[in-house]
Amino acid sequence: MTLWVLGLNHQTAPVELRERVAFDGGSLPQALASLRALPRVEEAALLSTCNRTELYAVAEDGDVLASWLATHAEGLDAYLYRHRDAEAVRHLFRVATGLDSMVLGEPQILGQVKDAWVNAREHGALGNRLDRLFQQTFSVAKRARTDTRVGANPVSVASAAVRLAENSFARLSDSSVLLIGAGETIALAAKHLSEGRVRRLLIANRTLAHAQELALRHGGYALPLSELDRHLAEADIVFSATASRDPVITHAQVRQALATRRHKPMLLFDLAVPRDIAADVAELADAYLYTVDDLERAVEDNRRSRREAAEAAEAIIDLQVTRYVETLQASTRQEPLKRLRALGESAREDVLARARQQLANGKPAEEVLDFLAHTLTNRLLHPPTAALRDAALRGDGELTRAAERLFPAQAPYSHSKKPDDADPAP
Repeated sequence: MTLWVLGLNHQTAPVELRERVAFDGGSLPQALASLRALPRVEEAALLSTCNRTELYAVAEDGDVLASWLATHAEGLDAYLYRHRDAEAVRHLFRVATGLDSMVLGEPQILGQVKDAWVNAREHGALGNRLDRLFQQTFSVAKRARTDTRVGANPVSVASAAVRLAENSFARLSDSSVLLIGAGETIALAAKHLSEGRVRRLLIANRTLAHAQELALRHGGYALPLSELDRHLAEADIVFSATASRDPVITHAQVRQALATRRHKPMLLFDLAVPRDIAADVAELADAYLYTVDDLERAVEDNRRSRREAAEAAEAIIDLQVTRYVETLQASTRQEPLKRLRALGESAREDVLARARQQLANGKPAEEVLDFLAHTLTNRLLHPPTAALRDAALRGDGELTRAAERLFPAQAPYSHSKKPDDADPAP
């Protein structure tokens, strides 16, 4: 079985395609079950963020996995990347470390990878191989971020958006800002806006209690999402990041808000995938809409400043990939030996239990010893004997030669010499 990674991210696919293959918390259980039901797919995990959707699997055929992804959005082939075995390991290590992120070294991705691991475990999609890989990934990411400066002064998509707003629009101290959502991205935006001494902060969310908790923490005002129309016109800047499958802000809503504002400009950041703000809002003359893809240019300076740290982190990952693959290969080579020993232990326990039962029933010890030796010998030698007989009938000389190396010709053991005694050196 092969370890596969298939996916698309901000480097290979535009947001309008990524949002079509995004999996939220509600759709993950069914998606994982569907993946595991595919032929010759033993393990699976799904990582879905605003910048990527990736499928990790232990499976025989990568085409089956690609076809499954294609059922969620047509025309994926030109945007899809595939990695297998060692390169799949390297890719996951880089993703978790933040080296494959839009914002180099951003810390949120490690938590998202952990969430993908937890979800796959909870829904029975994870086996030993992927489980070990993810746990090794967390160790590698921690080391890379600790031993290099790739995670120094962490920058997130939210902070990049706030910085862009500060550099291209009115000062925060003169602006009224509306946040839509209450998840991690919005919480980070609220923190940066509060530190920037924003004049007024409104937080709208479907669950009012979550908005109130965030507002209390950062000195804002909470409101239910149902009141969005009443307050949208008050916002000079809007940040939105919800898990909605459909837009929460439409062209008509923004057009009405701009009219109420007498066409005073409005800056909107859509930090969600799928998108929260209808794409045609960008057509309005006084609305300036940015998506997560537009932030790529805003974070390029960050990427340049961290390049040296990234090279050091890449070196750590290269070493850890080599070690992981070597460990996996060593474990794979030992599997036949483990199975052989398990077979021997099982046969010994079974025959010994039967022999003890015969002794308890009063059978003479000599008869019981004969039974034990004869039965155990037959149990241990039957599988290799049958395999060698079949090999001889098929003309399989390779197995016969292997048996000759394993069991070289030697004189029968005598009563005076134990089976594990070694012949003296010449």
